[in-house]
Amino acid sequence: MIQEELRKQTAAAHQQLEKLVVARLKNIRSNEDYADLLKIFYAYFSRLEKAIMPYISTEVLPDYTERRHAISLANDIVSLGAELKGLPELSVLTIDNTVKALGALYVMEGSVMGGKIIIQILARYGVRKGISFFGGYGSETGAKWASFTAVLDRYIHEDSEQEVIEAANQTFSNFTDVFLQSCNSPV
Repeated sequence: MIQEELRKQTAAAHQQLEKLVVARLKNIRSNEDYADLLKIFYAYFSRLEKAIMPYISTEVLPDYTERRHAISLANDIVSLGAELKGLPELSVLTIDNTVKALGALYVMEGSVMGGKIIIQILARYGVRKGISFFGGYGSETGAKWASFTAVLDRYIHEDSEQEVIEAANQTFSNFTDVFLQSCNSPV
């Protein structure tokens, strides 16, 4: 199963990004702080979704339209009383085929899996609004992840394994860069 190989081969990049996200979460003290965090996610995910769109159809991933995260991020930001302004400058992986798109989606879909923990962290700091993105697919989160990994298994073969791993690692790395830049300048 490619999922296990992806997990192993992207572990370092994933952990680096996770440390930055958790550190940022622990510094949230207001809805404004939280909205600033969500703006980073929104800027990155909306741009990444646009890059992926030409290569992922409902033929590849039947419920793809249900998996789009930028809209829930935008709704969360607005529900916190913030605007979609002052978004960070960023770059995303150049995606020119379905394999790379699936590598990027691996990162995006994986971000939903830790949402329950993030919601608990936010609750400790009094943030209880604007959590639909981190709520993921609710009770369907596990099933959605399983159906996504089934698609990975169907489309990723030995000859494309390294390409999907590189795409996922680059997606993590670019997202990490966005977080590092945002630490040095306000969102």
